[in-house]
Amino acid sequence: LRDNLKLFDVAPQIEPLAASVQDNGDVYIVPAFSGLYAPYWKDDARGVIAGLTRYATRAHLARAALESTAYQVRDVVEAMQADSGITLAALKTDGGMVANELLMQFQSDILDAPVVRPKMTETTALGAAYAAGLAVGYWANVDDLRANWGIDKTWEPKMTAESRDHHYKSWKKAVQRSFAWVD
Repeated sequence: LRDNLKLFDVAPQIEPLAASVQDNGDVYIVPAFSGLYAPYWKDDARGVIAGLTRYATRAHLARAALESTAYQVRDVVEAMQADSGITLAALKTDGGMVANELLMQFQSDILDAPVVRPKMTETTALGAAYAAGLAVGYWANVDDLRANWGIDKTWEPKMTAESRDHHYKSWKKAVQRSFAWVD
């Protein structure tokens, strides 16, 4: 949306743009730009924008793009729950997108579970530092590392079950439209 479609100039602009509309306007983006992987495993899928009407704006596209991330997480969580028999109690997040409060609330809503952002959001780099520190004896054990972890913010689900079901059903329909695009 930023680089190719030029809907905004820098990544942080997507949140206020997406928040300028009440909902996605029933617009769904499936970002299968080089296939659709877990849990679908469709290398012939391609990205689609579904549900466009004459009322859809760039703000609806921005919101649909953010929401697509949350739908993809739900898809994987549901597959993990089906395989393991364990229900997700909360989702602990990290990375650059966790700064987007609209996305974090929507993630909580679509999962119907709390979403937790840690104080340190770049945990991949932190994990490498922890591993190195453990290897050279800077930290005595993993309990020392656990003591460093802390919660910055938690989002609780606010969406009604009816709305959640509608959105996810529409997402699944859009995903189906992305299949078998490449012959």
